[in-house]
Amino acid sequence: MSNIRLQKIIADAGTCSRRKAEDLIRDRKVRVNGEMAKIGQSADPEKDEIIVDKKKIFQEEKIYFLLNKPVGVVSTVSDEQGRESVVDLIKTDKRIVPVGRLDSSTAGLLILTNDGDLVNKLTHPKFEHEKEYQALAQIPHDWNEARLKDAIQKMKSGVKIADDFRTSPAKVNIISQKSNDRYLLSITIHEGRKHQVRQMIDAVGMSVVALKRVRTGSLVLGDLKEGEYRELSEREVSELKK
Repeated sequence: MSNIRLQKIIADAGTCSRRKAEDLIRDRKVRVNGEMAKIGQSADPEKDEIIVDKKKIFQEEKIYFLLNKPVGVVSTVSDEQGRESVVDLIKTDKRIVPVGRLDSSTAGLLILTNDGDLVNKLTHPKFEHEKEYQALAQIPHDWNEARLKDAIQKMKSGVKIADDFRTSPAKVNIISQKSNDRYLLSITIHEGRKHQVRQMIDAVGMSVVALKRVRTGSLVLGDLKEGEYRELSEREVSELKK
């Protein structure tokens, strides 16, 4: 194996984040083959002995989970307010992190892994796999069918949301009508702006009652109930890495 930046090796071993690894190197708590490590240093994890805070590190086996995140659970590793996080729901002794985020009031598909390269790839702005959501949206009481169709067409074409950002064209369809003023919509985007789907719905005059992500690229939520999770297959991981 070729040499790799030291902070990446430490993060991939599940010890801590890359940023924290840099702090450990800076604080002189990392040694490579008995020598004090330096910021910017590289090493070969298969040949070099790397000691972090007096403990030898080993490369972890990569694991990948698909979680149906429940409403009320935060998409972080830990929470200052003591709220339950997505990591708390996964039974593993490895240090995993969520790939991206779903806000607390949104449910659905979330990937968790200890594969730092995949996390960086999927959260990079250039990553444009489709993300499909199901939104239960409420329309104003005085709307008719024409107003609803006009709102959907606006979301399809692109709307302005926070920071004067105009969304790219989206796929928007009505799945079913749930009541006189509530509709279940399918909304597919390829961007990843914070609260984008909620803001798109708000921008056209509707409001969100409930929101769930059901697909990322070729990876679908399927029959998983809220709070349930499963490991990804090798084929699914390969698809995500393309």
